[in-house]
Amino acid sequence: MLFQFLLVFTILGLGMYYSVRTNKMNVPGALSGGLLGMLLFLGAGFTGLAQLGFFFLAGSFVTAWKLNYKVSLGLAEENKGQRTASQAWANAGVAGLVGLCSWLAVLNSGLGAIMIAASFAAATSDTFSSELGNIYGRNYYNVLTLKLDTRGLNGVISLEGTLFGFLGSTLIAIIYSCGYGWGWETIWIILAGVIGNLADSVLGATWERKHYLTNDAVNFLNTLMGAFVAGFLYFMFD
Repeated sequence: MLFQFLLVFTILGLGMYYSVRTNKMNVPGALSGGLLGMLLFLGAGFTGLAQLGFFFLAGSFVTAWKLNYKVSLGLAEENKGQRTASQAWANAGVAGLVGLCSWLAVLNSGLGAIMIAASFAAATSDTFSSELGNIYGRNYYNVLTLKLDTRGLNGVISLEGTLFGFLGSTLIAIIYSCGYGWGWETIWIILAGVIGNLADSVLGATWERKHYLTNDAVNFLNTLMGAFVAGFLYFMFD
């Protein structure tokens, strides 16, 4: 057990150093990521840590993909996508809190593992759909009215972006299944991720456009929705 903790500390330490050195996260963001990583390990072992690592690396990759093109369209994130502490908690805070509850035995460990995966599925689905959808989408629609709308606005979706979001959710479900086994839970996580992403778009088209919610708040609620849907399916069908 001691060796495992030493290994985790080493992995997280290297990850924090790499993220700051490459400007993918600022120092508070990296420290937050390290704390969240430890909570995930306590609650979901190396599988939870792998999901965090994949979300961070894949999210950084798609954010940087064709960055100059996105900058020219005014669609790139501020600071070239460098993550902050608030963004770390917005995207992985739900997973970290669920991990803590699992470790403290407040939640069943099996339920906790599914909810963690679903929250990451929702976060990854949102990141993939927005970052890649804005590049490869052909037509863009308001999620509420399904009428043509402006690319990049909150609550605007595309078919291509939705498919990329499905891919992101599926990849997280695959990581979960490699660690815990294949079953209906895999489908639940994919579905929860897609629903969380859809909820993100609806909140973006309503409360975020009206400035009632910030982008970080919407992202947090997106992951919370993913975790909630997976938990609901767990109780309904397990």
